[in-house]
Amino acid sequence: MTELLQLPTGDTALRALDWVQRTEERSIANHSVRTFLHARVVAASDGLAAGQDFDADLLFLACVLHDIGTTDEADGELRFEVDGADAAARFLAAEGMSAADTDLVWEAIALHTSPQIAEHRGPITRLTRLGVRGDFGLDTVAAAERSAIEEAYPRLDVEKHLGDAVLEQALRRPEKAPRNSWPASLVRAHHDDPHNTGVSEAF
Repeated sequence: MTELLQLPTGDTALRALDWVQRTEERSIANHSVRTFLHARVVAASDGLAAGQDFDADLLFLACVLHDIGTTDEADGELRFEVDGADAAARFLAAEGMSAADTDLVWEAIALHTSPQIAEHRGPITRLTRLGVRGDFGLDTVAAAERSAIEEAYPRLDVEKHLGDAVLEQALRRPEKAPRNSWPASLVRAHHDDPHNTGVSEAF
């Protein structure tokens, strides 16, 4: 199980992880790491080799930063996925990453809630999307692997915390919830049942 839980150790990866753990709700930060672990399992099961078919460091950065748009630091005027992608791109540019690699991470973050689109893009975007889905129920890993991942990075009611974070932004700035987006679905569910104190029906 040690290999299952191993994370990249490069300087940029470590600084990205530190940023996420300092600024995101802990449950969301844990989800972001689990997303990478699920994505890497999906890559292996699909016969994709790190360093040959995809860049593992870029995949880690896309996964670990994919919900940075829920933070106060990255909260702008666009839907949280795009605000997060923009914030990640600024971070990576400051790290000296090439424009091409930065764009791959940007796309993966911006499209991670876009079903059937993300899955048909390049490996970083596709694997990030499938990693997210894996953490939220898609059968990507064996039960023992899932238990090990969630013991190392507990869920901590992430479904409620993530949904609430995106909803709060959208209620405060309606332009962050364009029609047919996931934030818009959360807003509709809230208006349908404003007294719901649990996980959103749109999650």
